[in-house]
Amino acid sequence: MTAIESYGNSAEVAKKTAGRKNAARKPAPGSVDLVPYALPIGIIIIWQLLSSIGWISARVMPSPADVASAFWSTTVSGDLPHDIAVSAARAFAGLAVGGTIGFLLGIANGISRFSERLTDTSLQMLRTIPHLAMIPLVILWFGIGEESKLFLTSLGVLFPVYLNTYHGVRNVDRDLIEMGRVYGMSGWTLFRKIIFPGALPSIFVGLRYALGIMWLTLIVSETIAASSGIGHMANEAREFMMTDIVVLALLIYAALGKAADVAVRYLERRVLSWNPVYQH
Repeated sequence: MTAIESYGNSAEVAKKTAGRKNAARKPAPGSVDLVPYALPIGIIIIWQLLSSIGWISARVMPSPADVASAFWSTTVSGDLPHDIAVSAARAFAGLAVGGTIGFLLGIANGISRFSERLTDTSLQMLRTIPHLAMIPLVILWFGIGEESKLFLTSLGVLFPVYLNTYHGVRNVDRDLIEMGRVYGMSGWTLFRKIIFPGALPSIFVGLRYALGIMWLTLIVSETIAASSGIGHMANEAREFMMTDIVVLALLIYAALGKAADVAVRYLERRVLSWNPVYQH
């Protein structure tokens, strides 16, 4: 058991008391909590009604029924699954590259004063440059192939992961670190049992924020320079005034972003199950 875990156990009584209070607010076992879906469902119903009575023009905004029909036709043809797979591969490749670099830099600068003095100022200068404004230069460097999209996506996710990892490491409770040293921990053991677990909540915040930047960057890069993917599908639909396909592409981006965020939140709850804040 780490010192972090021992520290978390001190809140056990408060956690049990809060759990009893929250039990009354939880849905019954086997039931589905519909509250989070009430607003989206209501918006779709109103949207469809206004489209049906002609208050919303199909040329400006297609009805949900039209979007559903476009979804079905593109799925049956196989175009949509292919574009989703291509976009997802690009997005998570960029997340893996940029997130790994940001994570390692955040750990290094959070632990080492020398590393911080050496690289932090340069990183902060690069962070202030809008990475999407670099698209013309990136196309000159890499062309319109996969390298340009990988570079832009990696650059977009690097800084949220870096900043939150750095912040998490630097803000680990000093008392816990001293407690670990009293128990004889040092070096790698101290990092593994106290510093890294203490920084994990902030790291997960950076990861969730990076996911949003990841999809935003991918949308723009695929719209400007791509021969496949959801952005390419939306760009082609725009040229032919197929608004139902454009709206479908936006909804798919939203759905993929939500799915990625749900997956990270689930992983967060599992990894941080020792923390009373993440126990429900």
